[in-house]
Amino acid sequence: MTDFVTLGEQRNHVQSARDFGRVAVMYGGFSSEREVSLESGAAVLQALTARGVDAKGWDPATHTLTEFAAAGFERVWIALHGPGGEDGAWQGGLEWLGTPYTGSGVMASAIAMDKVRSKHLFEAAGIPTPEYAVIRQRADAIAAVSELGLPVILKPAGQGSSVGMSKVTAMDELDAAVSLALRFGGEALVERCIVGDEVTVSVLQGEALPSIRIETPREFYDYQAKYESDRTQYYCPGTEDPALEQRYADIAVAAFAEIGCAGWGRVDFMTGADGEPKVLEVNTVPGMTSHSLVPMAAKQAGIDFADLCWRILETSVPADTRATHIEVVANGA
Repeated sequence: MTDFVTLGEQRNHVQSARDFGRVAVMYGGFSSEREVSLESGAAVLQALTARGVDAKGWDPATHTLTEFAAAGFERVWIALHGPGGEDGAWQGGLEWLGTPYTGSGVMASAIAMDKVRSKHLFEAAGIPTPEYAVIRQRADAIAAVSELGLPVILKPAGQGSSVGMSKVTAMDELDAAVSLALRFGGEALVERCIVGDEVTVSVLQGEALPSIRIETPREFYDYQAKYESDRTQYYCPGTEDPALEQRYADIAVAAFAEIGCAGWGRVDFMTGADGEPKVLEVNTVPGMTSHSLVPMAAKQAGIDFADLCWRILETSVPADTRATHIEVVANGA
């Protein structure tokens, strides 16, 4: 068994809402996940204001970076999903302004959003992940299917929430799937389809939260299953086997660390008949809606939604902060 590294990340425990200063909850944006982001951000904003945080919503689709710089915010809770917010773009702007923000930095955000580069890192680090091929045209996809066999999953290299994803079970489905996956950029991923358990593990301030196993009547856990269907079933924890639960946690933290992520996020798995969890991807700004997985796992760990939003906001506090109003505690203790 591969020995995986741990994050070694600590929680910066902020005691008072005043210590956060004026907070922008950044949501909306221009991506295909705009509506989900608006819903996530609205829920976060309500939770923070209920806890006394001076928080306001900020939509980059209607306001510029110049306007943001003049608005007087002291930190940002990033609730942007997809390109233009989850991919390091706004993180870079905030770094330039010197404004702290929640979650992962520029590099990790960009790599996590790029499924191809993430795959390269997983392979190099010995983190189990389904076999795959990178495609740029139909001929590449045909070659990939010839090597991997059917069924396969096709997905854009740089989208989230299963946008542009298809499951291909027959060759006559391939052309439409390739066209859809390549619609979002120059390359896409063909991945061996693992038939089995779909499991996700959230990471918060250095620790893995309880796993969640997902069952959906749809072909796979697509956009509709994530955000629109009431028939999707969730089981938390996702396994009754303590050893397997720890295996999920170890791999999740390792994948999170390998990408360079920080603060919070979610790691998605498929586990087939061999019983070996395989990492699909790392999400640096997962959903925070009523159907979302991180709040579900946090609740199982005894963390309610308002406290979860607070703790994620704590990730905007620099790790070397030692002000008297901040108590540094280890991993949620």
